[in-house]
Amino acid sequence: MTAQLPLPASMDAGAVPIGAAASLVEDEDGGRVFVHGELSYVWDAGDAVSRRFAAAKLADIKAGSVAEVAAGFGVDPGTLWRWRQDLSAGGVLGLAAEKSGPKGPSRLTEAVMSRIRSLRATGLSLRAVGTAVGVSEFSVRRALAMKAPVPQEPAAERPGRPEAEPLQEELPVLPAPVDRSGERADARAGLVECASPVFAPAGRVPLAGLFLALPALENTGLLACAKETFGALPNGFYGLETILTGAVFQALAGEPRAEGITRIDPAALGRVLGLDRAPEVKTLRRKTAALATRGKAGDLLTAMASKHLNGSHEEGGDLAAVLYVDGHVRAYQGTRKIGKVHSTRLKFPVPATEETWVADAHGAPVLVVMTEPGAALTGELRRLLPALRLIVGDDRRVLVGFDRGGWSPALFQHMSSAGFDVLTWRKGTTEDIGASLFTEVTHTDGNGQTRSWTAADTQVEVPAGSTGEVYPMRQLSRQVNTPGGGSRQIHILTTNTEMPAGEIIYRMGARWRQENYFRYARIRFALDSHDAYTSTDDDPERSVPNPAKRKAYQQVLAAKTRYEKTLADTDAAMLAARTPPPGTSTVLITNTIHNKITADLLTAETALEATQAAHREIPARVPLGEIAPGQQVLETETKLLTHAIRMAAFNTASTLAREIRTNTGYARGDDEAHALIRQALTRSGDIDPRLDGYLTIRLDPLPTRRATTAIGELCDHLTATETRYPGTDRILRFEIKNKETSPSN
Repeated sequence: MTAQLPLPASMDAGAVPIGAAASLVEDEDGGRVFVHGELSYVWDAGDAVSRRFAAAKLADIKAGSVAEVAAGFGVDPGTLWRWRQDLSAGGVLGLAAEKSGPKGPSRLTEAVMSRIRSLRATGLSLRAVGTAVGVSEFSVRRALAMKAPVPQEPAAERPGRPEAEPLQEELPVLPAPVDRSGERADARAGLVECASPVFAPAGRVPLAGLFLALPALENTGLLACAKETFGALPNGFYGLETILTGAVFQALAGEPRAEGITRIDPAALGRVLGLDRAPEVKTLRRKTAALATRGKAGDLLTAMASKHLNGSHEEGGDLAAVLYVDGHVRAYQGTRKIGKVHSTRLKFPVPATEETWVADAHGAPVLVVMTEPGAALTGELRRLLPALRLIVGDDRRVLVGFDRGGWSPALFQHMSSAGFDVLTWRKGTTEDIGASLFTEVTHTDGNGQTRSWTAADTQVEVPAGSTGEVYPMRQLSRQVNTPGGGSRQIHILTTNTEMPAGEIIYRMGARWRQENYFRYARIRFALDSHDAYTSTDDDPERSVPNPAKRKAYQQVLAAKTRYEKTLADTDAAMLAARTPPPGTSTVLITNTIHNKITADLLTAETALEATQAAHREIPARVPLGEIAPGQQVLETETKLLTHAIRMAAFNTASTLAREIRTNTGYARGDDEAHALIRQALTRSGDIDPRLDGYLTIRLDPLPTRRATTAIGELCDHLTATETRYPGTDRILRFEIKNKETSPSN
């Protein structure tokens, strides 16, 4: 028997196959569906009902799977399922599209929305505005999210701005980036200083949300201060601004280390940077090493700190009024011979590098300096005071908070004479304050939250030397509970006599924000990573404490303990020898008996004198080369550069989170602002450079409507800053697509 040949799926060569049996042809005249080469369904252009009917029936007769039919018609399977349900429930008329939402006219007229904006500007809550206007709270939110009509500006006021924006045409999805091969060839020959960002229209670009970081990044001063400090990198394709901006974007995307770029698509990050691809690991390391060799990382951090404290904070806020200083131990796990430092986090000494960090009144990092191994916080505070005065920029008194590691009455006097007020915990034991002196004190922070404590505000004299000198200070005492149902008093000392007691207690407790930054940055910004694998020999002539001195002192203490015990035993034996037995009145003690009783005491006394003499002969400090030859120190310039980049990334994310809390209606902003920002920064979106002088970033909607609304409000606020993309003259504009009004099939 002759086998029959399979029937063709379509008679048209350009048809879209649907399964093995059907095919679809669509053109400007309409559409046609063929089943085994036979024309089965036809519709005219614009006849959406017949098109949906054909798709639903193809799925019903199983001409292809639901996924194949949906893909052929360019819809998702859920939409096809809905068409089939509508056809089954209401017939062909059920497939006719109806207007979604309210059927009557909208109550949000231009006049109503204008009144809503006016009332909201007076400070009324959303609910109060809705009650005054006669609409729901949701309608108030929607009206505020809509852009207010902007009056037409004269052409002379905004030169170069077109009178009308181009039509919103469909952007190509992930087109090939602009060809930069010619510039790369010139860069290899050293003929190009750096490649400028060039943007092509593109839709659904991954990581487009990183553009949101640029206005806040500009306020950190990283790019401007780096240009002032370093000038420029050697000629090449990737310039200074590109390297630093890409490093910040990389940190915000969750990969702060150089090796993390291998887990990010270089083409995706390149589109955000305006290039064909982002730099890779070896390029990042080479460029960072070129900056590190100039030895100006400390100058960069100082310049950024000055801008942060004096130019980039919100109006009315003085971030330099309170500074927090704390040490941080960065443990080392490699094979180099690194000096050991006691880690309070690990509870034992480990090879490590010590750093001293300075934070502002909000706990955000401002400055970091490397310390010598074994340096105390008291010495570091003395060394930091001139730099802090330079950063603050004037002679105002600044409250400096630190923990008990900086306890030193002599340091307190020095800081007060230098124009700094001390804020620290009292160290050691002291008498409790009488209960009658405790009263209730309160403080209201910048967010309007009021806190209250029961505290005693007194004046005390702190011993300042071994000869009886004292130093007067203000003491705030609190009664706190202890495990087991007891209580104890804790004392705060300060030289500030004008700040209210409640604010002093609040500022001392806020020092934990700096500790929280260490925990957060250790997880998300690789705070303790070793970004350079090189090390150098430590200075062998550097004076360090002699460990033999401590051992000798321990031997002195042990000999003194033995001597005191032997003395007590000898006194008891002499007392017994001088006491006559019952019935007698005289006792004879010869030299032999006396020497026998005091022999052990003489031996202990001789041993004590010998250990004391040996302890005196041992020098307290010796050159490092005598006790630890070959000790090394880790490279610091590269680490300080990466600290500057990651501090800028953290402060950028914190600024955006603060904008979510203060400039949007996001209900859970206090708890979820940082999580929402991390989600938005990695969101996809469109890049539209078609409007001259502007770069429009149109983000895809977030999973929830409330999150989309909040980011939309943030986009409006960031657009108002008119931030320029680094290295270009294009002003950034931010929008977010509305899931409810986006076109659907």
